[in-house]
Amino acid sequence: MAKIIKHQYFFAHPIETVWEYLTNSELMGQWLMKNNFEPVLGHEFQFRTGGKANLNFDGIFYCKVLDIEPLKTLSYSWNCGPGEGQITLKSVVTWQLESKDNGTEVTLDHRGFDKAENLDMYHGLMHGWLEKFTNIDKLLQAGAHGHTNS
Repeated sequence: MAKIIKHQYFFAHPIETVWEYLTNSELMGQWLMKNNFEPVLGHEFQFRTGGKANLNFDGIFYCKVLDIEPLKTLSYSWNCGPGEGQITLKSVVTWQLESKDNGTEVTLDHRGFDKAENLDMYHGLMHGWLEKFTNIDKLLQAGAHGHTNS
């Protein structure tokens, strides 16, 4: 049975600001991973981090922008494997944004964990995405008060 990660988070910031954090490569590098993302439909890009042998993961997520509607929706493939071109997880990440209560409600949907071999990655990302929301919030708070790490 396919597993789905679904999280919702509220940011007390305008939708334009939150969208920037989800679509600006440099900002994504601060809260997620180094990448060569461009907010262009069909753009193929990678997120790079350290490999994790216990997750059968070489440290590279192979991605492609599948859908983009500015300030509303961003969807990209999120595939990975042990290396040498082998892909063992084929999944899709979708972000949806909605202006709400003087802020932005963000919903993350990450699906495609339909193989038993993907369960460890599923559990890692289930918790990992929550940390990423917190990372964005910290960066937004620092920016709102004029403090940055740069």
